[in-house]
Amino acid sequence: MKALIIADNNQLEFINKETPKPKDHEVLVKINAVALNHRDQFIREGKYPGIRHGTILGSDACGIVIETGAQVDSVWKDKEVLINPNIDWGDDPKVQSTNYHILGTPSDGLFCEYVTIEANKIAEKPAHLSSEAGAALPLGGMTAYRALFHHGNCEKAENVLISGVGGGVAQFAFQFALAKGANVYVTSSDETKRTKSIELGAKDAFNYKNEDWVKQAKEVSGGFDLVIDSAGGDGINDLIKLMKPAGRIVFYGATQGKPQNLDVHRMFWNQITLQGSTMANDDEFKAMIAYVKKNRIEPIIDSVRPFDEIVDAFDKMKDGKQFGKLVARV
Repeated sequence: MKALIIADNNQLEFINKETPKPKDHEVLVKINAVALNHRDQFIREGKYPGIRHGTILGSDACGIVIETGAQVDSVWKDKEVLINPNIDWGDDPKVQSTNYHILGTPSDGLFCEYVTIEANKIAEKPAHLSSEAGAALPLGGMTAYRALFHHGNCEKAENVLISGVGGGVAQFAFQFALAKGANVYVTSSDETKRTKSIELGAKDAFNYKNEDWVKQAKEVSGGFDLVIDSAGGDGINDLIKLMKPAGRIVFYGATQGKPQNLDVHRMFWNQITLQGSTMANDDEFKAMIAYVKKNRIEPIIDSVRPFDEIVDAFDKMKDGKQFGKLVARV
């Protein structure tokens, strides 16, 4: 089978590998489509911990079960499934174990033609989704679902701000919050992304590079009950200024690094929560898919290309011009 690996020089390379055979509790999945996440490009750039050269990349895929292991119910055969990329979350639903990692580094991932996976790591693809849309869902959808609902406690009619809406997780948080009935606002430095977000249901969209964006957002919204953020950095203090009393800021990344200082006085006086979040546990994987199915949510897809051209998708992600998921058809 063909597989995409991270080579010794941190270059992307297609190789041929033997098609795996499922063990007793595994299934063999023929991959139909895969999708990129920012972590895949970070691995390519050598900016991700635990990189193991020669590893098959990729955490998101959709495919058909073509063989089941001896201890797996044969009802799974011929079903189109999504794959949970979690490895060793552990027994505590509140936090991942010390052995936790995600498919694609350091364990082999899903950018290949066939993969074996434990049967308890698959879920049937919602019928309203194409293979390409299904592939776009798992990692970003899981991360957004946990941040928005487990930590964020998002409720109908609340004011919710999603920062950096161009990212995959942010877009799922945007869509999930809309489906909940929240009043959703977004930030982006890209005018096209702001315009598209409003077309998709955002109440308003703000350019965080404008000096007066915080004042503008406060005036338009009246303040936020919940913010979902991935940037961190000094921008956290802008978010703190925007919060209603008892507001919640949930962040699932820190692409802008650590803040030089933190407005703790405003935080304690207004009883604001600042909460970290990452990925989701195995039960939340299933709950997220059920939520997508119930609300018939369609992942936003920027573009689809053949698997042979997936490196072009990496290059587009590096430039940061995409709006929606970058998908490759296998």
